[in-house]
Amino acid sequence: MLPWIRAARVPRTRSLLAALLLALTVLVAPTATASAAPAAEAATSRGWNDYSCKPSAAHPRPVVLVHGTFGNSIDNWLVLAPYLVNRGYCVFSLDYGQLPGVPFFHGLGPIDKSAEQLDVFVDKVLDATGAPKADIVGHSQGGMMPNYYLKFLGGGDKVNALVGLAPDNHGTTLLGLTKLLPYFPGVEKFISDKTPGLADQVAGSPFITKLTAGGDTVPGVRYTVIATKYDQVVTPYRTQFLDGPNVRNVLLQDLCPVDLSEHVAIGTVDRIAFHEVANALDPARATPTTCASVIG
Repeated sequence: MLPWIRAARVPRTRSLLAALLLALTVLVAPTATASAAPAAEAATSRGWNDYSCKPSAAHPRPVVLVHGTFGNSIDNWLVLAPYLVNRGYCVFSLDYGQLPGVPFFHGLGPIDKSAEQLDVFVDKVLDATGAPKADIVGHSQGGMMPNYYLKFLGGGDKVNALVGLAPDNHGTTLLGLTKLLPYFPGVEKFISDKTPGLADQVAGSPFITKLTAGGDTVPGVRYTVIATKYDQVVTPYRTQFLDGPNVRNVLLQDLCPVDLSEHVAIGTVDRIAFHEVANALDPARATPTTCASVIG
């Protein structure tokens, strides 16, 4: 018998593991308040979500940023959005997957419904900018959820490139914790009922099964996946990578061996990863990504 199975049968350890799983849902309790108007104003004041922005000849497509689970349209992008704006892009971000009574932490609702919100938002951005297509950059769930939009909601006709930072494209085991769910009666149902966006991301869930059926990609879209081997949330980290034409899978440590970014950092503050995002958005002007890219 494997050691973790024996541990799961010890009452005290079992309680601790159940508490750890339940902590995922505790995080959805509102610890701050935010309204849509101040959030939009904050983003615009930093140069993004400016609907008067018109794409340039150098960067003809708007960039839509899609936050991760427990994220929102502002906090996830305090570094990357200005980074792209300063390079001449029209940048926009949305909130999705809201739960009733939870005003700050998003990405917790059913992912198929979140993809419908992305569909509406992309149309809004394209109408405002006059561009025929957009590029999407997403972190974690935000790098995976758009693939549902591409495959099932017609997004493949409106998107040129999808760039995922630590996306859970094939679900996650959370370092094996999801394999313990059957040992805790009621916990899996609790997570599914209260935070369906979490349940959808479990490796082997009905959502992931549907998403990955028939191949990872759709024709006409360029895909880039940027992963870190120190990811402790989307595990195993290599399950983030996609198979198919027009796919580039990048391991951050192949670009900079001393980069220690984990799941959160790669999507929020890592300028080495962001340099690779810029390369993915404009491959014709790409420059080598190295450890020195942190100062670029």
